[in-house]
Amino acid sequence: MNPKSAIKGRGAQRNVHNRFFELSHEMRDDFLEFCRKEGEESDKNKTQYLEVFPKTIVNKVESPDIGLSYSMNSYQGCEHGCIYCYARNSHEYWGYSAGLDFERRIMVKKAAPQLLESQLKKKSWKAHPIVMSGNTDCYQPAEKQFKITRQCLEVFLKYKHPVAIITKNALILRDLDLLSALAKDNLIGVNMSITSLSEDTRRILEPRTATIKKRLETVKILSENGIPVNVMLAPIIPSINSHEILPLAKAASEHGALSIAHTIVRLNGAIGEIFKDWIYKTMPDRAEKVLNQIESCHGGRLNDSRYGTRMRGEGKIAEQINSLVKLARLKYFKNKAMPKLNLNLHEEYKDGQLKLF
Repeated sequence: MNPKSAIKGRGAQRNVHNRFFELSHEMRDDFLEFCRKEGEESDKNKTQYLEVFPKTIVNKVESPDIGLSYSMNSYQGCEHGCIYCYARNSHEYWGYSAGLDFERRIMVKKAAPQLLESQLKKKSWKAHPIVMSGNTDCYQPAEKQFKITRQCLEVFLKYKHPVAIITKNALILRDLDLLSALAKDNLIGVNMSITSLSEDTRRILEPRTATIKKRLETVKILSENGIPVNVMLAPIIPSINSHEILPLAKAASEHGALSIAHTIVRLNGAIGEIFKDWIYKTMPDRAEKVLNQIESCHGGRLNDSRYGTRMRGEGKIAEQINSLVKLARLKYFKNKAMPKLNLNLHEEYKDGQLKLF
């Protein structure tokens, strides 16, 4: 397959079967084929925003190796289109495909700020860091229009509650005023995802994300404003970005990051099929090599769901990757560390203002 035939501006190159649908319900392909025969343009590659109405917004995270207790997501689906994204599978629960649908049908939770406030006001609620973007990026392109993340940050500040953010979008700098105010009380930590220093790699791996230059500049500006930043080298994909671990860590440190974290790619659920289709279209010359090396990190499979090994992998290639990250920490992050977030102020501000005694 010629790389030029790939759908520009998207990660996934097609939709895949939703495992929750019976075959009798799969009508999409027939409909699109009908449109083509009738001369209609069946697919304009446009993003649709669909409002949804959840009853709650804060989710307890049960996975023991994630490193967070609670998360919230203002959006479901993500226009960034990162081909490896584990969140793609969750789109199937909404009745959509983990492929192109994940990037083009974005569910918007406009009530998120009100739901968050209700949660933080509960007498039974005890402060825990809540991670924004545990599933999809809270600063994806939709945020520029809907400003839900900004409204949520205003709630966190009002109730003096700790929050962490995971993003790969420079749009976070729009909210520098709120982030700086949260940082004064040690209530904020930012995790900036940077998976490559090559723009060519970024464009095909993460097609609608901020440029690498922009992301590094964002790390620098946040750090200069007293906002602690951890850089996520995640995921590391053998023979795509695995050779960049040391230069990535060096760049992160030089721009003010206090730490780095990493995972080794695993292609769980529908993502394996989506990734294979993508790599044969965009990197046909090394597709087999990459897939074989990913499998070598997960016991001969593209995915390993076992807690404890799924993030770090096993085997020689995984050992090399993990050793390089360890070396990078020793070399570039000695005597650096992310501070623990402040859990003590929230009880005093549960009414939205300092309680008077």
